[in-house]
Amino acid sequence: MKSYKTEQIRNVGLFSHGGAGKTSLVEALLFTAKAINRLGRVDDGTTVSDFDPDEVKRHMSVNTSVAPCEWKECKINLLDAPGTADFIGETLSAMRVADSALILIDANGGVEVGTEIVWNHATSRKIPRFIVINKLDRENANFFHALEAAQKSFGDNVLALQWPIGKESGFRGLIDLISQKAYLYSTNRDGKFEETTIPAELQADATAAREKLVERVVESNDELMLRYLDGDTISTEELTATLSKAVITNAIFPVLCSSATLNIGVTQLLDTLALAAPNPMQAPVEEGITSDVAGPLAALVFKTTADPYVGKLTYFKVYSGILKGDGTIFNATKGKNERIGQLYHLRGKEQISVPQVEAGDIGAVAKLQETSTGDTISSADKPLHLTPTSYPSPLFRAAVKPKTKADLDKMGVALNRLVEEDPTIRVERDNYTGETIVSGMGESHVHVAGEKLLRKFGVDVTTELPKVPYRETILGSSKAEYKHKKQTGGHGQYGHVFLEVSHLEDSEFEFTESVVGGSVPRNYIPAVEKGVREALAEGLLAGFPVINIKVNLYDGSYHPVDSSEMAFKMAASQAFKKGALAAKPVLLEPIYNLKVTVPDSFMGDVMGDLNSARRGRVLGMEQLGNGFTVVEAQAPLAEVQRYATDLRSLTQGRGVFTMELANYEPVPTNIVDHIIAAAKKEEAAVH
Repeated sequence: MKSYKTEQIRNVGLFSHGGAGKTSLVEALLFTAKAINRLGRVDDGTTVSDFDPDEVKRHMSVNTSVAPCEWKECKINLLDAPGTADFIGETLSAMRVADSALILIDANGGVEVGTEIVWNHATSRKIPRFIVINKLDRENANFFHALEAAQKSFGDNVLALQWPIGKESGFRGLIDLISQKAYLYSTNRDGKFEETTIPAELQADATAAREKLVERVVESNDELMLRYLDGDTISTEELTATLSKAVITNAIFPVLCSSATLNIGVTQLLDTLALAAPNPMQAPVEEGITSDVAGPLAALVFKTTADPYVGKLTYFKVYSGILKGDGTIFNATKGKNERIGQLYHLRGKEQISVPQVEAGDIGAVAKLQETSTGDTISSADKPLHLTPTSYPSPLFRAAVKPKTKADLDKMGVALNRLVEEDPTIRVERDNYTGETIVSGMGESHVHVAGEKLLRKFGVDVTTELPKVPYRETILGSSKAEYKHKKQTGGHGQYGHVFLEVSHLEDSEFEFTESVVGGSVPRNYIPAVEKGVREALAEGLLAGFPVINIKVNLYDGSYHPVDSSEMAFKMAASQAFKKGALAAKPVLLEPIYNLKVTVPDSFMGDVMGDLNSARRGRVLGMEQLGNGFTVVEAQAPLAEVQRYATDLRSLTQGRGVFTMELANYEPVPTNIVDHIIAAAKKEEAAVH
């Protein structure tokens, strides 16, 4: 691949609802541009961009892949992003470095929830967009319904740039509304077509659509607008140049036609990207940095892959300057120098060696030890910092358990590598349950993570819902005495304590003593506290930790020979249990604050589900005015562990939520016995 100047580069992300045909379109674009010599198929697992075994197995994208092609003196870096909500982290990584976006719409499904999600993300980043209505050859495909849905959802800046010829199985080509040329394709997937005149039966519709487009295009240029109003003919070249400016400013979102699997419309799409998509110098300013090869080095790491055989592969976009291989870089985020080796351009899994990567381009490097996703690569003499991608908080938690001792030994390192590869994965250890918790964007996300552990790092694990971290406390107060006395040959054991136990509101545990007269020697008082703490950890009702407790040691006795720290610890533990069991012990469960954003049309279902199925309490609602309402509620963790999956089902994928721990509250009496019985059964199984 030859070297390209910054103004010749196009960084184009492909985004959509799952199944709209992004990967197939990338394949057709690469084939048409002669970057590959055969068309792969998603169903066969033979496409360039879905090369990961998880993608081949599932026939869907789970990672963002980069696939450059060359067209009309331009290098077009295609970023194929997943369309499934579970892998939104990969989508956001691609959007972070894309200078424009192709938003694909299934001609049958129309605007779907995934379409809305990626559109909103692109809007927040002010990314110029093209809409491609794909799968026009399929049964029930309807370009006009899809176009109308896009205009209704995304506004009147959505305008047809092309017009389809034929429909469903009769889809054969398209009309370019600016040049007023028609293109009829063969149906054998070779991408060959003939240029022809507009079919007579489509002339009137095409003319009307062209007038709408031209009117909007010339609005971006005062001179052209005046000429147009005066009745002058605006040339195709003038319209094309002005279209590019309108796209870059988001004044127009052009709509194109395609059938990726039949390779129809792909040549014209490549032409449009080369002529109208922004180059990095025209993209929104990044942190005040301009895409200039003569500027100081600034490159953002937007993706990392971990492989046990070839090591880390670091994906980056150079925003300014030139990144050269086989030298030293400065990681401005971590403040460290690091050796850098051979640089690559990537096309799927193919690595194309290059000596350097210039401003605006995307590249990769292997085996960096210090550098990770979100870091800025710069120079020590003039360090620059780029804002890393912002990822959403995980929504689904699972406990992972190694199947063997060998798996346990490797699991910690493997999980760290997994987090390095996927920033939307979180790993933590629950100190109360002892479980290792992996959190992700959904059940599928966590399941794929578990498969990666085995495939990439040889660590076999099982996943299950985490144990609910119940607690215990007391609601009342009581006094208790316990004398630990044991006589054997030689020294015996003697410890005697009087404890007062009571509920403590704002702290987990407080120990005090009010012993007078030396009834318990000072050197044994720490042992009393230790005995109480050990009893707290063992629980009262079901073995869960006891919290919100105050314990006061107020009296006792000792033996000058037989007393010991161990004896007082044993006495304190038993006295505490005796007293706490007499002070109205209760089981506590974690209560979470939920903030659920849902379409107004699903409010009834969501409210009913929260109130009835999840023991929830709705605290308030706020209408956002855009057809969505925010519901604030509280619900026990035990009832919302699968809420990420359930909410998607309730709202057809349109609902989103966040949750955070609010407090602990007593478990309702009607389910306490069930929880206690289950906990005791599990304890018995362990022993």
